[in-house]
Amino acid sequence: MEIGGRYDEQRLKAAGVGDRRRRRQRLTMKDKGSRSSWANHFKVRSHTHTHFFFSLSETMDQIKHNYVEVKGIKLHVAEIGPESSPAVVFLHGFPEIWYTWRHQMIAVANAGFRAIAPDYRGYGLSDVPVEPEKTSFFDFVHDTASILDSLAISKVFVIGKDFGSMVGYIFSLFHPEKVAGIVSLGVAFRPPGARTHQALPEGYYIQRWQESGRAEADFGRFDAKTVVRNIYILFSKSELPIASENEEIMDLVEPSTPLPSWFTDEDLAVYGDLYEKSGFRTALQVPYRILKDKVEPPKEALKVEAPTLLIMGEKDFVFKIPGTEEYIRSGEMKKYVPKLETIYLPEGSHFVHEQFPDHVNQLILDFLDRNKQ
Repeated sequence: MEIGGRYDEQRLKAAGVGDRRRRRQRLTMKDKGSRSSWANHFKVRSHTHTHFFFSLSETMDQIKHNYVEVKGIKLHVAEIGPESSPAVVFLHGFPEIWYTWRHQMIAVANAGFRAIAPDYRGYGLSDVPVEPEKTSFFDFVHDTASILDSLAISKVFVIGKDFGSMVGYIFSLFHPEKVAGIVSLGVAFRPPGARTHQALPEGYYIQRWQESGRAEADFGRFDAKTVVRNIYILFSKSELPIASENEEIMDLVEPSTPLPSWFTDEDLAVYGDLYEKSGFRTALQVPYRILKDKVEPPKEALKVEAPTLLIMGEKDFVFKIPGTEEYIRSGEMKKYVPKLETIYLPEGSHFVHEQFPDHVNQLILDFLDRNKQ
């Protein structure tokens, strides 16, 4: 395994990414701290949150971008914070990339932790596998372990969002000795084999995206930026994304629909650029098309023993999946996660960490402080 300190320019050219974007990334690494730095070029803002105790735009350029090579695939890793500090790994969902954790990475680093946010294989700035359709859920779990090993991290807090939470949960089952604690945003642990979405109609987005070729044709009508834009708008609502028989998932969003107030055009440009590079083939495979696969946890570890915090937005559409709200509120999850604490955010959406970064950051920091050794 190798760690590199620069973006691979030849790889970006091979991916067909535009000159403007390549110039953007060269400036990121070469002119750190100047007006052409990452933060200034993307004009990252602190949005409408007036109580940020630091400026996000002034600290984004402190994030280091490296690569870890795992079995011939280069995985992009964003990192900030002293190497000697307790480590926190952030695992994103879809349609996200490492950048979704920008608020949290800087907050935990300022609080004395080491923040690490990888792009999964096939996502963001990581390599796309030669055959994305053969990517498995366990590739993501094993890649996480390999990244931590390459960085000489023996103990880590795991913070996951959406299916990234499941990567974190399964990682903790296979490597309990490595996990100091888990924070999940929006996804409760269920024993492997549970199928919650099968009771939903054929037009539900997961069912549609599991069909080979259907999402490819749907997404293919738009550029990557528009696809991400539509999904962010859809997933920010409290209603389940369900299309009728004669429409596709992308048709559920009118072109005139504005972005959520907490997600800027500059944020969207970052996502759009990187999905332009990676495409959506791996993202459709994991998490959606592997849902039919059987996940076998180690027989001796059927419980998540690490302290766990579940942060649920009560306006997250996931709550509308049949049985989900009842399962979470009933406390049944404690059968499998005995050290569980659940906190509900009444106005929280599926992207609660971007919607209310200050509040979520404080919840995370309180949890880290209580459980660090």
